[in-house]
Amino acid sequence: MRWFDPLLYPFSLLYDTATRLRNRMFDVGMKKGVEFSIPTIVVGNLSMGGTGKTPFVELLIRLFSEKHQICTLSRGYGRKTKGFILANENASAAEIGDEPYQIYSKFGHKINVAVGEERILAIPEIIIQKPETEAIFLDDAFQHRYVKGDLNILLTTFQKPFFKDKIVPLGTLREAKEGAGRADIIVVTKCPTGLEDDVKAKFSIEIRKFNSEAKIIFAGIKYGKPVAAGTASNGDSKNVVLVSGIADDSLFKAEAKKNYTVIKDFAFSDHHHYKVSDIKKIVESVKENPDSLILTTEKDAVKLKAPIFRDYLEEIATFALPIEISLSEEDLLWLEKRVSVAIKDKGYIREI
Repeated sequence: MRWFDPLLYPFSLLYDTATRLRNRMFDVGMKKGVEFSIPTIVVGNLSMGGTGKTPFVELLIRLFSEKHQICTLSRGYGRKTKGFILANENASAAEIGDEPYQIYSKFGHKINVAVGEERILAIPEIIIQKPETEAIFLDDAFQHRYVKGDLNILLTTFQKPFFKDKIVPLGTLREAKEGAGRADIIVVTKCPTGLEDDVKAKFSIEIRKFNSEAKIIFAGIKYGKPVAAGTASNGDSKNVVLVSGIADDSLFKAEAKKNYTVIKDFAFSDHHHYKVSDIKKIVESVKENPDSLILTTEKDAVKLKAPIFRDYLEEIATFALPIEISLSEEDLLWLEKRVSVAIKDKGYIREI
C-alpha cells in the first residue's frame, strides 16, 4: 500500500459508484444499447490501457481481411480533431489518433479505418460511406455500452490482471471487476513464453470468480525484426537510443536490451504529443553517439514521421520494433472460428 492511497480512496469510491450505477442502468434497461444489423466485434479492457488491444485488432485484421470487407472503429484517443472521420491517404496521427493511424499505415490498402467518439453515430456513417463493409471491429469499446456487440473480447495482462487491480485512481480499472462478466472471450495477454498449466489454472480460477462462461485464452507477444521508419535506413548499429510513449514500455525495453546496447532511454507518457523540443533532445543524443540509431515502437514511429520533424530526423536512422500477438495454433483456430461464427450468424446482407 502506498502512503497516499488513503487520500485517493474517496475519489476511487466515487468513481466506482458512478460506473456501477451506469452499468446497472444498462443492465435493467434504463439505458439502452443499440444492436446493428452489421456484425460488430468489440475488443477492449477494464484498465486504462497497455493490454495489447491494437496488436490484437491487427491479429483479427490478418485473419479476416482476405475473407470479409472490414472496417475498424475507435474514438481516436489523443487526436486533435472531433467527430466522424474515415481515414484516407492524407490522414495523420494528429487527425485520427495514434493507433488508428498505425493500423491505417499497415492495412489501409486492405480495410477501412474510421474514428468517432460516438460509435452509435459512427456505425451508420460507415454503412453509408462504405456500404461494402461486412463487419466492424470496435477498438477499445468495452465500456461503450450504447452499442451491443455481437462478440465482446476482453483483454487483460499477465503482469497486471484485472482481478488484482483497483478502480482509478487507486489502480487502473475504468470500472469494477464485475464488468468482466460481459465478456464472451477473455484473453490474458503478454504471457511469458512456456507458461505452465498450473499457472494458467490459477489465473482461470480467479477469472471465473467474475465470469463463469467466457472462453479464456492465454496469449504471448512476439517482436519482429526492426523496420525502417525514416529515410535513413542504415540499421547495422547495435547502439540505440530508445524512444517510447506507451502505457507500459517494460517489455519493449526488455526486448531492446536483448539485442542492443541502450545508450539513452527517452520514456514519455502514453499518447505523448511529441514537440520539436523533444525531437531535438533525441537527435542530440544520437549525434553524441555517432554509431547509434533510434529504436522506437510502431505506435511512436507513426508520430515521428510527422512533416514538422522531417528536417531533424531525415539523416537519423530510425527503426520501429514491430509487435504481434502470439497464440497457440489451437487457440488461433478456435478464435478464428468463433469470430467467423459471430460474423456469419448475423446474416448481414450488404445493400450494394
